[in-house]
Amino acid sequence: MLKKLFLLLAIALLTACLSQNKDAEITTYYFVRHAEKELSNPDNSNPDLTAEGLQRAQKWREILGHVRFDEVYSTDLIRTRKTAQPIAEAQGLSVRLYNHKDLDYKQFLEDTRGKTVLVVGHSNSTPKFVNWFVGYDKYEEIDEKQYGFLFQVVLLGDKVTASLIEIN
Repeated sequence: MLKKLFLLLAIALLTACLSQNKDAEITTYYFVRHAEKELSNPDNSNPDLTAEGLQRAQKWREILGHVRFDEVYSTDLIRTRKTAQPIAEAQGLSVRLYNHKDLDYKQFLEDTRGKTVLVVGHSNSTPKFVNWFVGYDKYEEIDEKQYGFLFQVVLLGDKVTASLIEIN
């Protein structure tokens, strides 16, 4: 737990250092994959979270509790909405839906510019989203058994910084 707190402190310090440029607008994104999903019915394309997944959603709420989000986004699936909901509720926000299969990245950037945003997605769409911001394929798809990756993207003017922390 100490290592996790140290890593979050490092991210906060990086954000603070980037904010020294008072003329540049800061936009910060946090990306997570949905929590553990129910796999007992392979024909179900919209499964719920498992008990472990519900616990992880609460854990994300605790871990990200120090971050003041302006918006929380989720795809329109049960597992992503239930992962995003505890964080949104804790901050008095509603979950905004986005279509990860047909996303206008430039419009999303314009709509969220200058804000701090949480985006809950999937094992394939989350790294793709982060890679769009950095401009190249920095991150690969997330392994199907991995649910504890936290990506942070900070935009300061034309500078982009992306970080990945594994929290299990």
